[in-house]
Amino acid sequence: MKFTDLLMAAIQRSEIPLRFEPGAEEAVAKPILELVQAWLETHEPRDLRSDFDKGQKALIDQLVSELSGVADVPAE
Repeated sequence: MKFTDLLMAAIQRSEIPLRFEPGAEEAVAKPILELVQAWLETHEPRDLRSDFDKGQKALIDQLVSELSGVADVPAE
């Protein structure tokens, strides 16, 4: 499942009155996705000096790819 699908499902369950307008969920989701991506990227290490830094970079790259819909969210 894609992260965006999970987000859309959460938005559809919310109490936000979207009035069933086409594209409303996407319009609500876009700034949330941008915020989460920017937040993740602020935690990205500047220099990859240690294995921890490399692991953190790899995790952030994976999460950003899930946010953008390039990769699926791992199944439970």
